[in-house]
Amino acid sequence: METLLSWLHPSRWLTGLWRNPDFAKLWGSLTITHFGGQVTFLALPLTAALVLNASPFEVGVLTALEALPYPLFGLFAGVLVDRTRKLPVIIWADVGRGLALLAVPVCAWLGVLSMPVLYVAGFLVGLGSVVGWPAYQVFMTERVGRENLVEANAKIGLSDSASQLVGPGLAGALIQWLTAPFAILLDALSFMVSAWMLRGIPPASTDAPKLSGESVWREIGEGLAAVWTNRTLRALAWSLAAWQFFRHAYVAVVILFAARELGFSAGHVGVLFMLAGVGSLAAAGAVSPLNARFGFGPTMLAALGGTGVAWLLLGSSTGGYAVASALFGLGLFLLDFSAMTFFINYLTLRQTVTPDRLLGRVTATMICLTVSTAPLGGLAGGWVASHWGLRATMLLVGAGALAMIPLVAWTSPLARLRELPGPQELAITESVAEEMAG
Repeated sequence: METLLSWLHPSRWLTGLWRNPDFAKLWGSLTITHFGGQVTFLALPLTAALVLNASPFEVGVLTALEALPYPLFGLFAGVLVDRTRKLPVIIWADVGRGLALLAVPVCAWLGVLSMPVLYVAGFLVGLGSVVGWPAYQVFMTERVGRENLVEANAKIGLSDSASQLVGPGLAGALIQWLTAPFAILLDALSFMVSAWMLRGIPPASTDAPKLSGESVWREIGEGLAAVWTNRTLRALAWSLAAWQFFRHAYVAVVILFAARELGFSAGHVGVLFMLAGVGSLAAAGAVSPLNARFGFGPTMLAALGGTGVAWLLLGSSTGGYAVASALFGLGLFLLDFSAMTFFINYLTLRQTVTPDRLLGRVTATMICLTVSTAPLGGLAGGWVASHWGLRATMLLVGAGALAMIPLVAWTSPLARLRELPGPQELAITESVAEEMAG
């Protein structure tokens, strides 16, 4: 009995960073918002498609506006993060996003919901993310210390994968039960709960701003110069910018494609998207063996190509209900397996080559540069779908992503990058969701 009680004692399981109350609150807040985010990812375009009968181009505009704050304000966000205390920025970003999303169910209840309401809500949520996410990354690094980043990132990666695994099914069920606009209320509440949890983190000496008094433009220029003068970061910036164009064209049409072209219900879409979470979880375990077998850079190139194959598979989903579901689900699995494999290596590589004092600006600069094409991708996806059809858009996205791989291999050092350019361990860093801008 004594042995059993000893085995069940919390001290046996609450080890490492679980004993750090600041990390526990940060991890808890991020986990809650990730689960809530799964609802909005499905519910916002379904609100447009099913409640407001939006055209593919209108959904493309919505996708573009969600990503627009990244190129508009991303560079300034990096300076803000390095100039201010991070925790208040994170809290107010959560509150702002919660209020923006709350407008959707309130307007639906009052009978005044329209596409402009969704446009404004999507833009404000993107604005909160472009400011709050770099602040969260740097704050996490400061509070746990670089020596504990591998453990912290692994725990965050686990909760991220769990939200992708379980969240879409719950989101689909909620949308089916409450309807899409009112299901968004859950995500709004998740941001409010996150802000409330983070209020309890006490101040620390590491919270001091890293910059003060210099010109904003000079600080922005320093972040841009750090990326431009580093061949690896420069190649990753343009490669990811091209990929993000195709990804956001896909995001603009995928829910419409599933609902209108394939006839899937919200609940069925949610269940199928759980396979994407399985793919993410599988990638977390497979990336190290893949790097050891094929090399760090070649694995990244193959993973980018895998996303193109996945989009072609998704666009080829047809046949009976069961066959179409199987093809669509397999495509989602491959897409998230490939994307997670790439981003685990990408984020680790970026973290390795960035000096501490530039971490906030380089993080925000890279997000700004790589997502700068996302609004154009959303608009292009909606336009092509309106003129050529939803399926054609999916197939063009896959073909475009595959066509860019030889160019990336030729113009970047990835094909020759067998190992990391430093001794740092591989890390499941932060969350892919924020890096991909939705």
